[in-house]
Amino acid sequence: MATGIFLFGQDHLTAGQALALCKGELKGDLSEATRQKVRASQQAVENIVAKGKAVYGINTGFGPLCTTLISEEKTRLLQLNILKSHSVGVGDPVPDDIAKLMLILKMQSLAQGYSGIAETTLDRINWHIQNDIIPVVPSQGSVGASGDLAPLSHLFLPLIGLGEVMVYGEKHEASAILSQYGLAPLELGPKEGLALINGTQFIAAYAVKVVERLHLCLNQADLVAAMMVEALLGSSKPYQPELHALRPFKGNQHVAERMSALLAHSEVMESHANCNRVQDPYSLRCIPQVHGASRTAWLHLKELLEIELNSVTDNPVIFDENHTISGGNFHGQPMAMALDYACLAASEIGNISDRRIYFSLEGDVSNVPKLLMKDTGINSGFMIPQYTTAALASENKGLCFPASADSIPTSLGQEDHVSMGSIGGRKALRVIENVEKILGIELMCAAQALDFHQPLKSNEIIDDLHTQVRKEIDFATEDRVFAIDIEKAINIVKSGTLIECSKKYQALKTQHDELFEVY
Repeated sequence: MATGIFLFGQDHLTAGQALALCKGELKGDLSEATRQKVRASQQAVENIVAKGKAVYGINTGFGPLCTTLISEEKTRLLQLNILKSHSVGVGDPVPDDIAKLMLILKMQSLAQGYSGIAETTLDRINWHIQNDIIPVVPSQGSVGASGDLAPLSHLFLPLIGLGEVMVYGEKHEASAILSQYGLAPLELGPKEGLALINGTQFIAAYAVKVVERLHLCLNQADLVAAMMVEALLGSSKPYQPELHALRPFKGNQHVAERMSALLAHSEVMESHANCNRVQDPYSLRCIPQVHGASRTAWLHLKELLEIELNSVTDNPVIFDENHTISGGNFHGQPMAMALDYACLAASEIGNISDRRIYFSLEGDVSNVPKLLMKDTGINSGFMIPQYTTAALASENKGLCFPASADSIPTSLGQEDHVSMGSIGGRKALRVIENVEKILGIELMCAAQALDFHQPLKSNEIIDDLHTQVRKEIDFATEDRVFAIDIEKAINIVKSGTLIECSKKYQALKTQHDELFEVY
């Protein structure tokens, strides 16, 4: 249930608030001051139409048809037709939460009062949000410039009684649902159709989800890595603060502080304090540098996204009836490049995790047998789960080719450079999904390796995390269908159970905690 009110167009929207609105933890509304701005912008558009002065998208055609004047009586038909003609998406529908985020982000953009949108249209969009009546939006078809035209067109077809919507997990014709609620399709005014479909809300909605899910991966990567470092008798010296003060990247320092806290006061760590190993492999020694760099990329995405969430990204922009600008605020390049960076950052978390899994199988660590099982030969042990992580890590490397490096001209050359940010957003989430699987398998292997050091104890944090794993997955003494264990481990990662478990430990708090939070 909603516990607070967010005022669209007035309050500053963050990724965390967008997620809260999506989950129903916040309720969105419009203040009277915002409504006045919206009404003034709509009136400016009406005045432009009445004067007959050519303004792109209000009384002209679109794209290469920008020089074609449209008569006053046909300006409303023009807006209806643009929603129909641009609804050309293909592929599987985006997840419902992505489509709902698109509605939320569009509300925030339109409510700024520079788009000429009608107050009644905003109220209808908010009705969809409040009642969880979510339009069905195909995932493919946007090139990420001139806005996410195709997906946004599908998103707003229900406003005019067309398209489909999801209600409580079931698909329905939008017209039937409107009728059920006693609502008529809207008649869009001048520029409204263009205002609805011009914008970066498809890209930005994916970016919100990337910020959320990559954040979960980054936090859990530290926890799982610490379990693995301890199990493989790694050194904690590479995490000491004086080392990272000499290269003070905030992400590196944040991870190093967390790793130090996770490994402090451990009998397992103290058992090899005087061993003759000089240094560890990079996958253990360089966790702050690799995890930290990925956190820096995440932070960059979050900061850019917050600007995007509070921006006007349609076209033309209406300052008043005598001042309109047909520009390029709809171009997705600022987010497209950041999403490609975040995609690479996520992939590297999976890449180094796979290296730690491989190292755990080698049998070069005291007490930890080869393949993480004592009776091998007849048993293959944990050999094959690493095949899976290798496959996932390799798949991610292929997905890391930057979508924003490509551009294909569209709209008969009017749109001769596009961002492909929509592809980058979808691709980044695919990589994160693979990383969640890799981390799940590392978690399973780390728990198995740690058990071989009993009766020595970990510190209370690692012991608590290990207990959470053992509630779902038993120690393996012989081969079994590991796919079942892997699925359980992946679910632990996706659910954020380890993060919730670790929040109670003050030792894990760092000076950079606030910087690296979503909310």
